[in-house]
Amino acid sequence: MTTRFHWHPTTRLIGDDPDIARLRDRVLAGHGVQIGPAGLIDGEQDPTVLLCATSGSSGTPKVIRRSPASWQASFVINARHLDLGPDSTVAVAGTLASSLTLYAVLEAAHLGAAILSVQGQRPDRQAMALQGATVLYLTPVQLGAICAHAAGPLTSVRHIMVGGGRLDDTTVQAAARTFPAARLTQFYGAAETSFITWTDADTPTGSVGRSYPGVNLHLDPDGTIWVRSPYLSDGYAQGDSPHTRWRDGWLTVGEVGWQDAAGHLFLTGRAGRTVTIADHSVSLDAVEAVLADLTGQPAAVVALPDPQRGARLVALICAGVGGLRSACRDRLGPQGVPHRIHRVAVLPLLATGKPDYAAIAALAQAMA
Repeated sequence: MTTRFHWHPTTRLIGDDPDIARLRDRVLAGHGVQIGPAGLIDGEQDPTVLLCATSGSSGTPKVIRRSPASWQASFVINARHLDLGPDSTVAVAGTLASSLTLYAVLEAAHLGAAILSVQGQRPDRQAMALQGATVLYLTPVQLGAICAHAAGPLTSVRHIMVGGGRLDDTTVQAAARTFPAARLTQFYGAAETSFITWTDADTPTGSVGRSYPGVNLHLDPDGTIWVRSPYLSDGYAQGDSPHTRWRDGWLTVGEVGWQDAAGHLFLTGRAGRTVTIADHSVSLDAVEAVLADLTGQPAAVVALPDPQRGARLVALICAGVGGLRSACRDRLGPQGVPHRIHRVAVLPLLATGKPDYAAIAALAQAMA
């Protein structure tokens, strides 16, 4: 591992993405990499430090400070898992403001793979452009959209890495039809931690897999997930989060879950996504997961203030709403039933491909 990123001589860019071209030029010139909410930031930065913004899906973006070595340590592991090298073509669909996209680009550059960006294109055109790609780095939303608009099977793809959200069974099945030769790996992590777990053929439904190589996991009695690994960030260069804590070399971002006897991790909630309704704690993620399972379509749930019950849930879904409140009651109890469920054509998304919960809350308030 080195103290700065480098660009392999065989790495080439496919397509027109000026931000990735600028990133290449900065790395080749020995400059540091700093990413803000809007993308790559020019200027004289320390090449031994990577500064990248969080997605801001649940609040104001924060700037994370990490060493290049903390990502390069996992490049070696993924090179074996994804058969990555000069003969590979890695495709991304997000902007560099997404840590998923930035990681994939820097990993491909480190290992000599070609880089294909389909960012900003319509899903049908993205699917067409992926002919010839061998590895995909996508969010669940991006993968679902491409599968829904592909004209036929895309047989060149051998590996799909999916992160940044929950991967539902409908999308998994669609991916198997669209990419019949591909192995799909879902990974769980955060911008602060990088990889925490990933899935394999033995992963049970609903789990985000077992520990990524080199990762140690510890769960407190209340389910709080703590991580220790070579891939952790060095903290925040700007902003802060009350959910992010360090303890004797371990890091938590406040997320909660449980493990089975085989070490498979199951998530039960994300930091800041649990609310109190009539004195009961309700996970917004759990309600979203039930709605997505029931409809096979994306769903987003937000909590709006309620002076009597503490909060009321409003759901936006890309499917019909008939019978969903009753089904939620059966699976989650009365507190998990959305007060309102609205059908929308598309969910507001950030450039990273993650839900834009600020925009979703504003839309839910307007529709309530």
